[in-house]
Amino acid sequence: MSRRRSLHLGIGLTLVLLLAAAVVVSYLWLPFAPDDTSGGRLSPPGDGHLLGTDKLGRDLFTQLLLGGRIAFATGIGAVAVGSLLGVSFGLLAGFATRWLDDAAAVALDILIAFPTLLLAMIIVAGAGASLGAAILAIGIGMAAIVARLTRVLVKQVLAREYITAARVAGISWPRIVASHILPNIAPTLMVNLALQAGLAVLAEASLSYLGLGTPPPNASWGRMLFEAQATALTAPVAALAPGIALVALVIGLNLTADGLRDLTDPTRRRARTATSPASSTSPATTPETAATPASEPAAATAASATAAATATASAAASAAERDISPRRAAGADGVAEPSDPTGRSER
Repeated sequence: MSRRRSLHLGIGLTLVLLLAAAVVVSYLWLPFAPDDTSGGRLSPPGDGHLLGTDKLGRDLFTQLLLGGRIAFATGIGAVAVGSLLGVSFGLLAGFATRWLDDAAAVALDILIAFPTLLLAMIIVAGAGASLGAAILAIGIGMAAIVARLTRVLVKQVLAREYITAARVAGISWPRIVASHILPNIAPTLMVNLALQAGLAVLAEASLSYLGLGTPPPNASWGRMLFEAQATALTAPVAALAPGIALVALVIGLNLTADGLRDLTDPTRRRARTATSPASSTSPATTPETAATPASEPAAATAASATAAATATASAAASAAERDISPRRAAGADGVAEPSDPTGRSER
């Protein structure tokens, strides 16, 4: 893997794992109780409060850790819902007849053209503001993108020769799906789902900012940004902390997806191998020797033509020697002598 891509993957995984570790720690330890308001309104960092307090006197670091729980739960839950619905529908569309496949493609295009956030707002408004409704709404919006990608990948795999060989061998379709189709489309889907996880975190923060996400007293980075916007100048930490955490998580997921794409894509690996210094022509190789493989077909053709011409000339010479004509056996009186089967003429 190239240095740039490995750097992307390393930075992305570092950001995601650091935030995930903080979320795991929050289940074991919290600096203050989530509803503790004894710190005073808008206290600056210090005096036992690492990031200060919000306008209600709650510890900002505690609220930040609790918001991380919501962000990771939304990302994982929405990806689970979207992948389950999207992969299932994509597999069915990949095996469908032509007119059913065309109808499924049109339906997916319509759903994808519809804004995911607006669709989530409609679902949440009908089901009520809650974490479960937000995860379900974001997952349904994500499912259309996953389904279209799955449909295209399944059709590409079904056109392979090993699928035809498996069918000729009598292998059932469920076994082909489990043994050949899903393992071949999994790397591409994994990269796409990593990107969709970042979008799901942003969508949940947007819903919470609009009041349609997780209801109070549960903390959410989006609602923390909404509550801190009125005091952004007097207490900037209350707005900067959740904003930085949200950006770090989304950037980490995007960089991780970028690194995974380069790691799992064989075409990119072949391109890197072809352009890497190790695979280039060695210093001892001259332009003439480097061009030798390209000229081998022409040389082989010329050699074949020369050999054919030589064989033809030899055959003609042999036929001439065996030719029985009056000129060959004519004597001094112009009378032809009988030919000698041994090839020697008697004078």
